[in-house]
Amino acid sequence: MKINKLKVNAYGKLKEKEMELKNNINIIYGKNETGKSTLLNFITNSFYGISKNKNGKDISDFEKYMPWVGDDFSGKIEYELDNQEKFEIFRDFKKKNPKIFNEKMEDISKEFNIDKNKGNEFFYEQTKIDEALFLSTILMNQQAVKLEKQEQNVLIQKVANLVGTGEDNVSYKRAIDRINRRILDEIGTERSREKPINIISKKIAELEEEKEELQKSVDIKYRIEEEKNNLAEKIKKLENENTILKEKKLKQENEKIEDEKINLKVNLKNQNDEKINNIKNKINEINFKNKNTFEQNKKINSKKNKLNKKLIIIFLSIILINIFQFIFIKNKYFNFIFLLTVPTDLIFSLFFKNKIKKEEIHIKNNIEKINSEKKQLNFEINLLEKNNNELEKEINSNKIEKNKKNDLEKINLEIQNLENEIKNKKIELHTLQLDYKNIEPKLENLAEIEESLINHKEKMVNLKGLEKSMNIAKTVLEDSYNKMKNTVTPKFTDKLSETIAKITNEKYTKVRLNDDTGLVVELENGNYIPASRLSIGTIDQLYFSLRLAMVEELSEEKMPIILDEVFAYYDTERLKNILKYMIDRFCDNQIIIFTCTNREKEILEELNIKFNLIEM
Repeated sequence: MKINKLKVNAYGKLKEKEMELKNNINIIYGKNETGKSTLLNFITNSFYGISKNKNGKDISDFEKYMPWVGDDFSGKIEYELDNQEKFEIFRDFKKKNPKIFNEKMEDISKEFNIDKNKGNEFFYEQTKIDEALFLSTILMNQQAVKLEKQEQNVLIQKVANLVGTGEDNVSYKRAIDRINRRILDEIGTERSREKPINIISKKIAELEEEKEELQKSVDIKYRIEEEKNNLAEKIKKLENENTILKEKKLKQENEKIEDEKINLKVNLKNQNDEKINNIKNKINEINFKNKNTFEQNKKINSKKNKLNKKLIIIFLSIILINIFQFIFIKNKYFNFIFLLTVPTDLIFSLFFKNKIKKEEIHIKNNIEKINSEKKQLNFEINLLEKNNNELEKEINSNKIEKNKKNDLEKINLEIQNLENEIKNKKIELHTLQLDYKNIEPKLENLAEIEESLINHKEKMVNLKGLEKSMNIAKTVLEDSYNKMKNTVTPKFTDKLSETIAKITNEKYTKVRLNDDTGLVVELENGNYIPASRLSIGTIDQLYFSLRLAMVEELSEEKMPIILDEVFAYYDTERLKNILKYMIDRFCDNQIIIFTCTNREKEILEELNIKFNLIEM
């Protein structure tokens, strides 16, 4: 795998930076504070994302590299795998997941697994290298390979750990010792005292003894409960009988009340009937008193009809006589006289009609008053009859069948006797409840003991489970260590020997891991000495050589080797040796060297080795 192009839009102090990288050696040169470390972080964060968590630092990478000006916080990396597949990764660092494009510019982001915490894991799926491994092997900085003199033993231990277990911060012996200490401190043994397993065992025995003593109270509890249940059942039965008697009493009282209600309604109906009769009598009296008025009305109507008939006959007679005299007599005086009879007849008819009408109006006014009074009385009759109908319905609907009733005094006596019996039974029940309450604390204590016993037994099971797990871990660790020692460790030490021989001009040719003395190095005279006796510079080379040896084992991809100021403390001879070794050994790997000096450039030019120089 190789990185072809870096495009920084905005990241930390870097803005609108583009650089193309070549296949083998690339030197990225810049004075201090020009952004080399920022660019290094840009590469890592482009592949794995940027963290918003501090992770033990004063400030998170997200806050540290967020540009102070503008909203853009993005960039792109173009890279190529060993199978010549090319990819472009555009990452907006404000978002969790990047956009991943293939050579056809197709967005293939969804083809990779997306972890809810880590985001898109495309680079791990392609290389099988996670961020921690990337930072501890592929990317090497000055702090990783250079330690001060007082930390020499720490660095030696890191090398020994790396050779022995594959992790520079994992020591097999320390891990075994830590497991043994945890077994003793967190669990204990049969011979130990005041350790968790001894304390729990003792507590379980005490709880078992207390439980056996308190178990005797359970029989007393069951006896009291049985008596309580029997008494409660009897009380319930008596209360049911008492309820039935009270219902009977209430029913009789209700029947009495209903009878009284019906009597009241019957009385009210009779009163209404009496009122109706009185009103009807009153109407008859009105009719009788005004009999003459009605007869006069009839006479007036008859007189009026007769007058109308007479007037019509007279009028018709006058008209016929006039017609006759006009035809036969033909005397103008007679004609004139007869013509005067018509208006005279009309005047007389109007006079008599007016007189009759006055009489008629007077009589009609009287009749209207009489009818109005009768109408009001009939209205009252209707209301009373309607009220009677409703009363009749209510009387009929509320009639209670007259069964033979129990004597109320007898029922009251039975109720009193039952209530006295219930009271006595409740006193007995209360006494039992007091006895139960006296024994209840013991039973609660028993429950607490049983619960505590269960908890302590669970703790014992958990402790034994933890002990079993730790023993399994020890077995696995021992098996892994032996397997590592027999297979991987020799391979690493051979590569380490080869590397240290090349970069020290065969001064040190063999490195081995010894269980007793740790990491040992063979001198030119064939003698072995502990690595801790070497100079600090040589130990630095040893550690750096081991990390180089691991690069080939990390992935099926030939990963780039990224070095950040790792040669700052190397003298010229050592630097020349390590560069020559890296160029020969890792000719198929892309090498990216970040530096603030011209030493690497001058040595490569001296060795006539082509390289790609990028100035920040």
